[in-house]
Amino acid sequence: MKTMVLATAVAFGAAASLGGCATVQNARARLVRASARCVDQTVQIYFEPQSAALTREGRLVIDQAASQARGCRVTTVDVVGLADAAGAPDANLELSKRRAEAVAAALAANGLPAADFQVGAAGQAGAVTADGKAAPLRRRADVTLHLAAR
Repeated sequence: MKTMVLATAVAFGAAASLGGCATVQNARARLVRASARCVDQTVQIYFEPQSAALTREGRLVIDQAASQARGCRVTTVDVVGLADAAGAPDANLELSKRRAEAVAAALAANGLPAADFQVGAAGQAGAVTADGKAAPLRRRADVTLHLAAR
């Protein structure tokens, strides 16, 4: 009987100490994950040709980026609109501005602080490679969320 009580006490003590280790490990993991969560993130929002209207996919990317930023302090948000090489340079610059503004408005509607936005447009600058070929996938806005832990 004493052996059974002793074995039970040892087993309970081992379980309690291991449980304590698990608790410490879980707490540490939560802390490590929390700080890693608030790192800068960059996303790209793609558009249809000659359009500044957000697509369903673009809205989903914006929603997800805003969701991941919740719980973090947003220091700044950089939004740069881009355009393809096809078309007039002035029209492409205007199109890239409208793309950047559409993305910034959607981010603000998702609760990000609009006052901290840096919105720019590159137009078709960089849309042609050094060997004269059109760079692919230029119908987009590049978004960088600069995040910090609260």
